[in-house]
Amino acid sequence: MDIRMPGMDGLEAARRIAAEEEPAAVKVVMLTTFDLDDYVYAALRASAAGFLVKDTEPAELLHAVRVAARGDALISPSVTRRLIAEFADRPDRTRAPDRRLEVLTAREGEVMRLIAAGRTNDEIAAELVVSPLTAKTHVSRIMAKLGARDRSQVVIMAYEYGMVSPGRPAD
Repeated sequence: MDIRMPGMDGLEAARRIAAEEEPAAVKVVMLTTFDLDDYVYAALRASAAGFLVKDTEPAELLHAVRVAARGDALISPSVTRRLIAEFADRPDRTRAPDRRLEVLTAREGEVMRLIAAGRTNDEIAAELVVSPLTAKTHVSRIMAKLGARDRSQVVIMAYEYGMVSPGRPAD
């Protein structure tokens, strides 16, 4: 979906899709010329599973659609590099974890940190020495307990709630 569309912009359309009762099967990948940070943050908050710029190669676009379809998230490398540089330049604002995370078990907290570090379910399983199905179950429970629609929202929550912070390893 494009950010700028006539009638309704892509961000509002993504928000409305996410507000539907059965949105889990619908994944939105934003494709835009405008890779402004505000658009990236707004797209992720609107539950977009990806954010790509229009100069993305066709093979990368197909890969992004597949990544989104399986429930993961993808951001254009150029946007990712810029966001990482921006976060790395910010002063460390270490804070106590948010009380909303108290609904998670200690293991779910570990899994959430690994999600925030960009790990797939298979990588989480290998790192925690559990089966991939167990890792997937932990991810599903985290999403349910926190009311997150997808993994990208879990990552945003991990940062917003102070569980992880830019420039520090998540695990």
